[in-house]
Amino acid sequence: MLNQTVALIGELESALKNGSPDKRLTTLRRLTDQFLHDAGRLNEQQIQVFDDVLMHLIHRIETKALIELSTVLAPVDNAPIDVIRRLAHDEEIEVAGPVLVRSTRLSDADLIRIAETRSQQHLLAISGRALLMEMVTDVLVRCGDRDVVHTLAGNAGARFSEQSYATLVDCAESDEGLFVKLGRRLDIPLQLLRQLLRKATNTVRALLLASAPPEALEKIRGAIASIAQEIDLEVAVPRDFQRSNRVVYDINRSGKLSEATVAEFAARYRYEEVVSAVALLASAPIHLIEVLMRNLRPDGLVVACKAAGLKWPTISVILKNRFTHHTVSKEDLDAARRAFLALSQPTAQRTLRFWQTQESLRQAS
Repeated sequence: MLNQTVALIGELESALKNGSPDKRLTTLRRLTDQFLHDAGRLNEQQIQVFDDVLMHLIHRIETKALIELSTVLAPVDNAPIDVIRRLAHDEEIEVAGPVLVRSTRLSDADLIRIAETRSQQHLLAISGRALLMEMVTDVLVRCGDRDVVHTLAGNAGARFSEQSYATLVDCAESDEGLFVKLGRRLDIPLQLLRQLLRKATNTVRALLLASAPPEALEKIRGAIASIAQEIDLEVAVPRDFQRSNRVVYDINRSGKLSEATVAEFAARYRYEEVVSAVALLASAPIHLIEVLMRNLRPDGLVVACKAAGLKWPTISVILKNRFTHHTVSKEDLDAARRAFLALSQPTAQRTLRFWQTQESLRQAS
């Protein structure tokens, strides 16, 4: 074997100096074939011989040859390590890709350096590896684009820190495909699964249930049931509006009850103050606004807020923040905005007065 290798190395050096690209590629193939033939019997010292020779000559090898070398060496568990690192760092993804996806010779530190310094295509290749540890996925989640994030979320061999999972859950709020991929994962922490499901429409939840693996269904169904129970409990909690009425009336008497005040109440989850303020501005009874506030459907509350003269940015904050355990979906929020834009304030005020009359009649009967 040694004599053959020495002869091939000499032949390769000659081809690099004087031969055509095809000749160089042919000779390189013969040297690589020699390594592959004997790889199972080579110790690290012997592998280092191939490593040294290839590293000495690799910068003079054409891209076509590097692509082939990367493809051939990628699945080899004891491939020359310096060569693998050189190929993995190559700016051409056709060269780097095979070893980034498959080579076990790359350490986590190697992968992190590449992820921090190379293109999104390099990150995408790394995200498809059979096994990825948290320290690597942290970098990929932080630096990767949408394709990288989607590939990671669908990679069962990728492990995520809680921080990275939280980032992915935030991204999934506006990305249905990412939502489904995260929901299918068996290792997502339960509290983050519940956070993910709280922000989803019933349609998207149904899509997840229809496509999730059987071993994940119980966890998903349990999380959905838990969220529903939390919402029911929160909606059913009795509220005392005496204090909030005093606060809102005092602010109004001082001439400081503005839309900005209502928006601040909503942003700070001050449920009672929001109800009291909307009721005062819309000249409606507290109990009617409270009924509309408790309803998971946003339609009635939009009418009340429009009657109160509130603008859409404030209304959207109210809709998003009225419950701790439930956030209005993007789909419902868009529908509510369309209804708000189509509704005039006089029509909203007449509608609210009609509801008050109906409520009074029900109470009288």
